[in-house]
Amino acid sequence: MADKAPAQRRAATGIVAGYVLRLIRESVPRTQTELAEGLGVDLATVQGRESGRRPLAHMKAGAFLDLRRRLLALGADPTLLGLLDAAMDADRIIGATLLSPEDSQRHPLADWVHTRDTAHMIAWALNGTAPPALSNRPAKARRGPVAPAPLLPAPERRLFFTRLRDSAEAPERAGENGLLLQRQALYLSSYDKAPEATSWTAYALHARRDLLAARGWTPHWAAARSTATALARLGDRQPLLDFIERAMVDDDTAEIANLNYWAYWFGALRQPQADDGFMRESGPSEWEPVALMRSLVEGLHRAPGYVDLYAHSLWALLTAHRWLPLASPDLADRLSRRTVQLLDGGLISSRARQELTAVHYVLRENRT
Repeated sequence: MADKAPAQRRAATGIVAGYVLRLIRESVPRTQTELAEGLGVDLATVQGRESGRRPLAHMKAGAFLDLRRRLLALGADPTLLGLLDAAMDADRIIGATLLSPEDSQRHPLADWVHTRDTAHMIAWALNGTAPPALSNRPAKARRGPVAPAPLLPAPERRLFFTRLRDSAEAPERAGENGLLLQRQALYLSSYDKAPEATSWTAYALHARRDLLAARGWTPHWAAARSTATALARLGDRQPLLDFIERAMVDDDTAEIANLNYWAYWFGALRQPQADDGFMRESGPSEWEPVALMRSLVEGLHRAPGYVDLYAHSLWALLTAHRWLPLASPDLADRLSRRTVQLLDGGLISSRARQELTAVHYVLRENRT
């Protein structure tokens, strides 16, 4: 058995991108044989890539670029093509986490700040929840039993979360990169829905409450934000409310850091980031405010546990860019309707109510 584990872990490293590739092929639509003919490769190559046995990440950069362009020329869905990078990022994180500590080198969670798309791809492999970009797509009719998601086998899911928890509990080392590894490992650990895992995650997050006590910007601000949002996902909203009040309100550096992080998380800030320093160092001129507003409005609809953070972020964005409703009237109308719904309900904090009232005023003030 010990000899088989490494091979199984290698096979898992391409599973997410392989599954996305299969969806891309079906969007053309072509069978595996037809796609192999269209790409000028043998059937085994297509089958290996889709199964993850021949990970796309192992292709040479030029060959991979050519593959994407040829798929687009064949009529592939551009949205699906755009998810390949995040899928390969997810595969790399999963593969590195499954490796035993003696076989692993520097963990990718210590190498770069991952984005929402990457997190969604990882969640897809761990609990079968489809990314929002794919959740409303009609299911394709297929012959025979086909997996509905790139779900890792149960033993590998358990091993993945065990190794993540080990990384989250490891002593802080390597400066900023050690903090980044711990922050992201702990956040991803909250995807484990097993009762005992949820208890561990909640305990680990609450043990970091000292981070939430700081006021304004600190070198640990990103870790505090991540801790508060992970607790909100587990159903405890109070730490996030406290974080907004203590670590964001009336601190310009923290407010800019929050918008910079949202811009990166949603893809409005496209440059890869090696550590959390960009949150303080980047400027609003490096991302598109309309794109960020659109993502925040969509999140306001989809993420009730984070509604207070979305409300505060929208307030900060519109306070800094009062012209935004004029740039996208349809988006402003959507936000206006959702704001009214939230103000009429009782699910938001008193601060969020004040801020959404201000947002509603800005929207009315700038109607065309």
